[in-house]
Order: sequence, then C-alpha cells, then structure tokens
Amino acid sequence: MRLWSIHPCYLDHKGLVALWREGLLAQKVLSGNTRGYRNHPQLTRFRNTDNPVGAIAVYLRNVADEADRRGYRFDRSRIVKKDFNGKITVTSGQIEYEFRHLTNKLKNRSPGFYEKLKTTEKIEVHPIMQKISGNLESWEIGGIK
Repeated sequence: MRLWSIHPCYLDHKGLVALWREGLLAQKVLSGNTRGYRNHPQLTRFRNTDNPVGAIAVYLRNVADEADRRGYRFDRSRIVKKDFNGKITVTSGQIEYEFRHLTNKLKNRSPGFYEKLKTTEKIEVHPIMQKISGNLESWEIGGIK
C-alpha cells in the first residue's frame, strides 16, 4: 500500500488508479470494515489525526479531483461522507524520498511521464498534506532514515 504524500498530478494512469484502490482499502481499514492491513504503517499519519476516516475521505476526494482533471471517472459514491478540515504534516525528506521512488518506477513503466517529471524543481504535496522540514518519516518502510 502506498498512500502518496506528493500531489497525485505526478502519477501516471496506472499510479493514479492504484492510489484510488489503495485509498479505498485504507478507508475500509480506518472504518473498521476489514481485518487486513490494520497495522500498515502508511495509515499512521491518518490515525494520528482527530478524524482518521474523515482525513482519508478528503484524501480520496482529492485523488478523484485529479482523475476528473484527466477525464477519468472514479466512483465518488465509494467515499464515505465524512470531512476533515485539518492538514497532515509530512516531512521534506519524505516528499523527496517519494518523488525519487516514483520517478524510478516511471523510468520503465511510463517513460513519457518520467520525461515530464525529471526536471521538476518544486515538488507539490497532496492537498491534505502540509510540508514541514525533516528527514524521512518514521513510518516509511525500506527507506534510508
């Protein structure tokens, strides 16, 4: 499961669809509607909010907004009717790690998308996120801390 902290505009078609599916799974987990993935580290930051289900719902709405911009139609009726007005902090180190991770994937999977991204200087974060200074997040698996 990868719930990207970077803006969904950086994802190719496959990545955006995967994010949608993984976000819906995360919503199920956070709502208590599934037994799998309950302890997945990617959910930590949502659980650390005062409204985890609302936070993932807002996260998913933003993913659906990106899909709309591209002419895709994600079924918004699958998003719970909860809201969250806060921000989730994410470190600059996490943002840089995720962007490198994504561009490495895109080199082979989607070379055209990779070409557009490789000159990116300022990495935008997902709209629910707020970037703060710092190293890689403690919940990130497999990264160099």
